[in-house]
Amino acid sequence: MIKALLSLTRPANLVTSVADVLAGMSIAGYFLIPNFDLAAIAWLCLATVGLYGGGVVFNDVFDAELDAIERPERPIPSGVVSKQAASILGTSLLAVGILASFWVNQTAGILAIAISAAALIYDRFGKHHNWLGPVNMGLCRGLNLLLGVSILPDQVMPWVWVGLVPIVYIAAITMISRGEVHGGSPITLRVAGLLYALVIGCVAALAQWRQQLGTAFPFLILFGYSIFPPLWRAVKEPIGRNIGLAVKAGVLSLIIMNAAWVAAFASFPLALIVFLLLPLSRFLAIDKI
Repeated sequence: MIKALLSLTRPANLVTSVADVLAGMSIAGYFLIPNFDLAAIAWLCLATVGLYGGGVVFNDVFDAELDAIERPERPIPSGVVSKQAASILGTSLLAVGILASFWVNQTAGILAIAISAAALIYDRFGKHHNWLGPVNMGLCRGLNLLLGVSILPDQVMPWVWVGLVPIVYIAAITMISRGEVHGGSPITLRVAGLLYALVIGCVAALAQWRQQLGTAFPFLILFGYSIFPPLWRAVKEPIGRNIGLAVKAGVLSLIIMNAAWVAAFASFPLALIVFLLLPLSRFLAIDKI
């Protein structure tokens, strides 16, 4: 029962949400402050775990009837976990995320509420729309990046536009993921590839502007190597399995993208620490978004 409840939170993807927040802190310049507060980092990491975990739990709650047909092995349709228990877990995780964010500062708390609302809107309504769904899902990640930036509240507005980068990236992954069950369209997959390239170009441009392209470059190369080969295999043979692998690669590679952000705005050693979250995420990868 406990293992089944934990699986609802997608543990591998929880690690990627922590990487988002650490990247946001780097963009804000937090790690360049002498004697920065480790407690604030810990609280925001806890917050993002709660927010992401709660969001994906409610994804399964709202999808229970559909999963009973398409994915009957999942915890709720299989009967291992009841919808009531899952709803309690999801609500508790979202509450933890919001409270932990407010413990850091009011701006973080407001962003946490926005993330919760965006996640629930996606789970209940957004995923059923061709264009709104991917944008809605991307918004959750964009706000999560800004949650990290909010560790210094006065840096949120100057950097709010940076949230567009994960919105574009996650929108691309969400577009791809719609073919996991019945197969996908090569055209959609190619468009997603163009969006991937746009994201890499944006991060590279910011790294160059920061005069840290050399520091970020290794991570950008690894990022591209991680996402494009699985996507290309899906383009050549757009069956459910290949698309699922492309989605999984895209989600886990968020950690590498976040390491590139950290390299561009903080330091290579810190970026390497974020990058080392990838083996942990892969180890925990028992499901996909």
